[in-house]
Amino acid sequence: MSAEFTIGRLKGRFVVTWREDGKRRRYRLAARTKREAEAEALDVIRKEFSSPVDDTIRGLWEEYRAFLGDRKTAETMHWTGKAVLAHFGALRPDQIKVQHCRDYAAARTAEGRKQGAIHTELGHLRSAVMFAEKHGIITRAPFIWRPEKPASKDRWLNHAEIERLLDAAVSPHIRLAILLMLTTAGRVGAVLDLTWDRVDMDRAQIDLRIDAVGPRKGRAVVPINATLRAALSVAAEAALSDYVVEYAGDRVKSIRTGMDATTTRANLEGVSAHTLRHTAGVHMAAANIPMSLISQYLGHSNTAVTERVYARYAPEHMTEAANVLNFTKARKVQ
Repeated sequence: MSAEFTIGRLKGRFVVTWREDGKRRRYRLAARTKREAEAEALDVIRKEFSSPVDDTIRGLWEEYRAFLGDRKTAETMHWTGKAVLAHFGALRPDQIKVQHCRDYAAARTAEGRKQGAIHTELGHLRSAVMFAEKHGIITRAPFIWRPEKPASKDRWLNHAEIERLLDAAVSPHIRLAILLMLTTAGRVGAVLDLTWDRVDMDRAQIDLRIDAVGPRKGRAVVPINATLRAALSVAAEAALSDYVVEYAGDRVKSIRTGMDATTTRANLEGVSAHTLRHTAGVHMAAANIPMSLISQYLGHSNTAVTERVYARYAPEHMTEAANVLNFTKARKVQ
């Protein structure tokens, strides 16, 4: 970007503010939502400054990150960009061919990166060029080839394994994080982002969303059950920060090491943070909770996603259809 800017509100309207020649400048936006304001603000800044947008992948990548603002994806793209931009950064979008993408995938595989990670990295590249096309920075986004996304792991925990995992937790904050993921079906990022102001003990609900705008993927407003209420009550009394999952008064950025140590102590293989979210979905489906409610709990965009993953765990899901195929009916003996 040619200038740093901020988006705020003035008299109920979104405004974009930046500094030019030591003076603060402000422009009132027509946008009605924060996401629309971010897009409009970028257009305003481009018009105000004469320097053209860098139309290489490196330039578009940073434009997209600026648009994302403080969303988690912007931070993730800081890290994925180290590999992507080393390969594509100097190219313009119109120069990218499928073979570039295949070569990138081959090179990353040779470096030991897993297929899922490569799929994500090229997905970020695709998002950046699609953003550039949508906002008129480039005429047409190139096709970004990606390897197939690996099939999701089907590992989930039964009741006995859950008890072993909780009993083996290496520290209180790891146990609380595990319990939150199991009872809210939240992703690990949502659980570690959770602050006490979004825990409503009176209404018995947790809002896993940071705000009404984002991030939204897999984040929902969910009830607090009795098991979680007891754990949260203890944690609230000992809290030293705004974050529900904390260690020594500081926010916890990752529980990977603690999870690995806990699963080792519990003698459980193939268990990750995502396993806990999947476990929650499986147990709800096995209890014949309607797919629409499971979808809402998991924060899925639609029930088709939920049914594709969890319908097979519901014991009565296909019973009616199976009964139609019952061709060998008993006949009365005359």
